[in-house]
Amino acid sequence: MRISLRGTGDGVQVRMRLEVNRRRWLALLIMLGILAAQALIIGLWAVIAPESFYDSFPGFGMHWVRVDGPYNHHLAGDVGAFFLGMGAVTTAAVVYRDSLLGRVAGLAWIVFGVPHFLYHAFHRPMDLSGASFTLSLIGALALPVLGLACMLVAPRERNPIPEPRPLNLRFTRRGGSPNR
Repeated sequence: MRISLRGTGDGVQVRMRLEVNRRRWLALLIMLGILAAQALIIGLWAVIAPESFYDSFPGFGMHWVRVDGPYNHHLAGDVGAFFLGMGAVTTAAVVYRDSLLGRVAGLAWIVFGVPHFLYHAFHRPMDLSGASFTLSLIGALALPVLGLACMLVAPRERNPIPEPRPLNLRFTRRGGSPNR
């Protein structure tokens, strides 16, 4: 706990700042936010426009899905629904600011991300360029790494502890009437 004193015209204001894992909370919320945002974007894309997702994921002129096999509407929609589910759980951890939910979301990203990364690491499509393959591996590896980081950085307390209100101590003046 950090205590600071500030003089006021008629007393002292005492402020107590709790040093309860502020950086951990910030890091956790940022990582969960990144995971949630990408999951919701990918999920919505694959559910709303599965053929576009198949043809142009991840965008930016790259085509990582279509080089890996023929189009399957059901599979593309299921991938989207899966990502939406992961996005919902991860978003709940951010909205409720609960470190336990953050750890659970992190674990889910590890459980999904490790086999996903291993598949991509050992199944390079013939038509995928070296640069695209490298970027796809980095993207696939980022998911379980962020999930693990969420599990490791999550604070012990389940919810952030709010800052206590400042305490104002007023002193009366000696020898005369107090100024108003």
